Amino acid sequence: MNSHIDDDSHSDVESDIFSLRSTPSSATSYDVSMRSGSPAPSVYSVTNSIRAASYRQEYGRGLNNYSEVYQLPADDEELDRLDKQHEAFKKIIGAYPPPMAEVMDDTPWETKSVLDLGCGSGSWIMDVARDFPHCQAVAVDLVPMQSINIPPNCRSEVDDINLGLQHFYGDFNVVHARLISSGIKDFPSLIDHISQCLRPGGLVELLEFDFRVYDSDFKPFSLPTGLMEPPWFPRWMSFCNMAVRQRGGSPDAANMLYNWTLQHPALDDVVYQDYFIPTAPFMPSDDPKYDFIRSIAETFREDIQTFLRSGRPLLLGSGLPEPLVDELQQHAHLELNEARTVSYIRVERVYARKKP
Repeated sequence: MNSHIDDDSHSDVESDIFSLRSTPSSATSYDVSMRSGSPAPSVYSVTNSIRAASYRQEYGRGLNNYSEVYQLPADDEELDRLDKQHEAFKKIIGAYPPPMAEVMDDTPWETKSVLDLGCGSGSWIMDVARDFPHCQAVAVDLVPMQSINIPPNCRSEVDDINLGLQHFYGDFNVVHARLISSGIKDFPSLIDHISQCLRPGGLVELLEFDFRVYDSDFKPFSLPTGLMEPPWFPRWMSFCNMAVRQRGGSPDAANMLYNWTLQHPALDDVVYQDYFIPTAPFMPSDDPKYDFIRSIAETFREDIQTFLRSGRPLLLGSGLPEPLVDELQQHAHLELNEARTVSYIRVERVYARKKP
């Protein structure tokens, strides 16, 4: 089994500065598969009643009504955040991993198929459907996709992937999952299911962050317990880590993706990359890449500040008192606004091929 760290896979040549070692609206009706009692999902038309049944209101946000593990919102504000985050990730890591073009090459003997697990706003899978119009694209999440512009070769499925993916075995050339660890009970098992969903030679891409914040030396902040003091955003994130763990999610999955994938007997050509992304534009203006870095930093600052609001149901649902959550959120928001703390979030990416 081969492994390496790749520095040359980004679509934007400036994006390698982030890789130190190599984040319910009304929609028209469309068909969506939903988990049923049988191994194969059933297909329904998404009506207003089905869409409404997919959500519950909690702490002022629209949450999925399917999983008790994943507790981030799935409402308009969150989907807008994920759309903007997707565009920023494309600038930093590129639209697709390098093997994508080869794997998705149009061939007369096979209809290529792509699966996006925990699709969120659907930005990634809809890009795939448009960029590879010969393929069949499948988006799976805990709520129906909300876009009114879903390409005709893309379909949405409502499912909790913790229940297994047996109905997808052998069906896909590419499987993608991004930032889903907070809702996954057993990530190594998920990787095994993904490997069985892939056709021989297929591609898996996984991207996660580890619910930690890193300092100027790219080390996790050391935060004494029981204190309410700066740095505030790292402290807020430490409470999120705790809350995800309490719910049964996998907040540390990012740090294990490489080893889990490398050790899987069906996967080969494993590539690992990590990216330390600034949480605010604190960099000096004499940096030769200042304009590009500042643009990315401002985008992620906005993303994180929206995420501070998105995390309220998770934190309040974990039992933290609302005054404490309010204090953390307000201080973290101000800290990011003023860019007074040098800090980074770490995003880890692994992609691999299934053995022939």
